[in-house]
Amino acid sequence: MLDLGEVTQIDGGGLGTLVSLYASARKVGGDIKLANLGSHAHELLQITKLVTVFEVFDKAEEAIASFNRAATTT
Repeated sequence: MLDLGEVTQIDGGGLGTLVSLYASARKVGGDIKLANLGSHAHELLQITKLVTVFEVFDKAEEAIASFNRAATTT
């Protein structure tokens, strides 16, 4: 889970890093979830359609809880 609450700007390199982290996590059966996106980050994810790739949560606690729910259903 990545808490992006302190992130005010994301450029192409930052988006590339997020995608790379996501791909690496998925390769080993993991997942990357995003929390506390600011308006700039959320807008950028929508423009690039990455909002359909990542699970996005308002709060870090919600993202963490979603991992726990996924673990109990598998």
